[in-house]
Amino acid sequence: MPSTLKAAQRRAVLLVEDEVMIRMMVADMLEELGYTIAGEAGDIDEAVRLVQCTDFDIAILDVNLNGKVISPVAEAVQLRGLPLIFATGYGAQGLPEKFRDRPVIQKPFQMETLARTIETILKNVAA
Repeated sequence: MPSTLKAAQRRAVLLVEDEVMIRMMVADMLEELGYTIAGEAGDIDEAVRLVQCTDFDIAILDVNLNGKVISPVAEAVQLRGLPLIFATGYGAQGLPEKFRDRPVIQKPFQMETLARTIETILKNVAA
């Protein structure tokens, strides 16, 4: 079993993405990498609720949900002290100012990029 898969098996991801097809595709990628999906949300209110009541190891957040900025969700993840990755087609400039130092994955992304980004962040959290 590849080490990436072994490392991923115990990890749960909270996935927040408003485009259903993209969310399904990313969820499939994550499951193929050995992660479990702790929860999925397509709007800010549902995402904040999930952050508050779901056990997860890392969150992947689309920056723009139905025209609304993801800040309330990112702040809720931050309050829990958990790592997050922003997914955006706009690059780091598309992030809310206070989160520009956070990891960003550029849409569209490949599974290898997703795996490498998550692995790096979780390694840094564990260190």
